[in-house]
Amino acid sequence: MGNPVPDVSAGTIELRDTDPARETEIRELVEDWFGPWDIQRVSPGLWRFTMPAAYRAEIERNSVTSSIETMRNRIDALGVAEPIIAKQGRDGDRILVQLPGVEDSDRYRDILKRQAELLWKPMTYPPGQASYIPQPTQEAVAALFGGTIPVDTELFPQEVLNADGTVGQVWWPLKRITTVSGSDLRNVYRSADEWQEAVVAFELHPEAASRFEAATQANVGKIMAIVLDNKVISAPVIESVIRNSGIIRGGFTIDSADELVLSLRSGAIPAKISIEEEWAVGPSLGRDSIRSGVTAMLASFLGVMLFMLVYYRMSGINAVVALGLNILLVFGVLAALPWLFSGARATLTLPGIAGLILTIGMAVDSNVLIFERIREELIQGKTIGSAVEQGFGKALSTILDCNVTTLVAAFFLFSYGTGPVKGFAVTLTIGLLASMFT
Repeated sequence: MGNPVPDVSAGTIELRDTDPARETEIRELVEDWFGPWDIQRVSPGLWRFTMPAAYRAEIERNSVTSSIETMRNRIDALGVAEPIIAKQGRDGDRILVQLPGVEDSDRYRDILKRQAELLWKPMTYPPGQASYIPQPTQEAVAALFGGTIPVDTELFPQEVLNADGTVGQVWWPLKRITTVSGSDLRNVYRSADEWQEAVVAFELHPEAASRFEAATQANVGKIMAIVLDNKVISAPVIESVIRNSGIIRGGFTIDSADELVLSLRSGAIPAKISIEEEWAVGPSLGRDSIRSGVTAMLASFLGVMLFMLVYYRMSGINAVVALGLNILLVFGVLAALPWLFSGARATLTLPGIAGLILTIGMAVDSNVLIFERIREELIQGKTIGSAVEQGFGKALSTILDCNVTTLVAAFFLFSYGTGPVKGFAVTLTIGLLASMFT
């Protein structure tokens, strides 16, 4: 059977030079591999497969959805506060990414664009050669094979550091077939080799481990390259049979090794990402928004304080003090998050401020329940001390029921929400706990 050759039109593949006597076998094989594609026998030995428009649209939608999920996993792992990652555009083929509080935009851009497609590929040696020196051009590699690269081989570049300090490029002839890929990884983490240099250690799933063992056994003493996003990052000689674990060397720093681990853990992005537009919102615009939110929070606090003092008079002072302590505790916990939870960050954004404003209202609601209960006890002729004790005691169960149900809602918002929803849930939860304490 010949090799599939892409046709000039998008979404179409032609299969040429097949054996006309094996057409039934070819059709069965093609139907298994191409599924819903339109299969057409153009002429003896020539087949054409066309991807239906509906199927192509479904793949594009799934690619965008998977890309969003992968990006969100990477950004969440980096600890960015309340990111927004969502579809955009009439056809939903664009992704909007908003990262508040990010200063090193180049680093985050590279992490988002990285496909993290990791492949292990055996090398094709030129005829009569048992070793190989990487060549500076593709033409030089082709010359080693008599001018034509074998059909089962493709060329991959590798960046190298030249003697003058500049970055150059060499080429490797590698098999088209892939032994294992990033999707076969069971675990991946940063480690250190015998020279204490940063490496990426990996473990494979059992089925992939069997394939890797067979491949390394067949290539002992030969080169097997590690390819990341169509670039060779390492080309070690297989010294012994490897089964389910190993390390990747690529001249990593600690930061670059951590970023590769992050990308591999979150999975490969199924489509190539290109940055169409990029904006950096200046601090003045963000400051104006935060200032408006803080003004709204202070206005709500002053309004509630005034109501409590006017309606409950001197008793309202207790509510005002408790409310002030409540807000103080909330800000204290937010400031302490990086120490309480390693890597956690607390950035006060508009949804977070909205959670604080709601907390103020719910805290006052608890005080109103208590004060009204005390008033009922006083009307029944009880002493002030007894009325206060009974008011707090009898209102406690109602307050707990109300706050616990709200905490449950906040838990689900945090668990299943993204970005601003999580920020709102965090401040609401901290505020409710502080309110029950104060």
